[in-house]
Amino acid sequence: MTQPDNASLITIASSGRRFNARPGETVLNAALRHGVVLPYSCKNGTCASCKCRLVEGKVHYPYNPPSALEFNELYAGFGLSCQAVPDGDLVIEARELEQVADIPVRKLPARVESLEKFTPEIMRLRLKLPKAARLQFLAGQYIDIIQADGKRRAFSIASAPAETGFIELHIKHVSGGGFTGHVFESMQVKEILRFEGPLGTFFIRRGSKRPIVLMGGGTGFAPLKSMIEELIEAGDGRPVQLFWGVQTENDLYANKLIDAWGSHHPDLRFTPVLMDPGPDWTGERGLVHEAVLGQVDRLADHDVYMSGPPAMVSAGRAAFLDAGVPEDRLFYDSFDFAPDVPIADN
Repeated sequence: MTQPDNASLITIASSGRRFNARPGETVLNAALRHGVVLPYSCKNGTCASCKCRLVEGKVHYPYNPPSALEFNELYAGFGLSCQAVPDGDLVIEARELEQVADIPVRKLPARVESLEKFTPEIMRLRLKLPKAARLQFLAGQYIDIIQADGKRRAFSIASAPAETGFIELHIKHVSGGGFTGHVFESMQVKEILRFEGPLGTFFIRRGSKRPIVLMGGGTGFAPLKSMIEELIEAGDGRPVQLFWGVQTENDLYANKLIDAWGSHHPDLRFTPVLMDPGPDWTGERGLVHEAVLGQVDRLADHDVYMSGPPAMVSAGRAAFLDAGVPEDRLFYDSFDFAPDVPIADN
């Protein structure tokens, strides 16, 4: 490979694949630019999905420090590819994901088809895609809404890949959030939005035959909805246990839909978990990951998918690793309103 001036050469130790990083470019952005798909989710350093190990070379973190890594992981040479910028040539240990490598990431317009409030704080936004430009994606992936000022806001796709004409988003109103404020206060049907996607490496590993645990917090239910509907569409009958943690019973905005899934998937179990239950609530209460530990037998024999707030994902990851779940069977998407970072040139 010809190496441009001032570029860093990055080599993946396990496969020998090599690609160049431009000055100031993160390891992840360089990999994606060359069609090398590495695990990632939040792209802001909070979830650790993109963790890799530095075999040779050094990196620095100009945007966000690697808060998702423990000190012992940093000491052992691990880094976050979404934030790490090479200081010269690198050799890294990282998993390559071939399943998403052939799905093109595109910038597309979409028209607001409908706005429906699930609750006073959660909106179902349905976007119609251009007839000539459908979006290919894997259940669990997300899109970036591109605002007029260039800022981006990431939202998981809640609809299944089989629904090609529309995409569905579940948007929580965030105080001070410019885009979510617009969605709840002034967005109109037929408004045109621009987005980029699909993004992320959070998706069902279809090659596995292990039973599945899905754990969501709040609107982290959205990508899990897409995953379950994809499993139903594909006739994949693996046992699935869905755990959904919310504040109150009123926040369980998809109970009727989940009940309907039961007639299409013979081995789907649903456990809602409330942080602030009312006096008549008889179900699980407290932290959702603790409900998983209490209810799932032989958790280490499952594939575990987590989607929701960073604190939930972090607590679940630590607890499930302690329970014996191998790290390569833990998959997660961390929802966070992180500080804006510079948009990379493509």
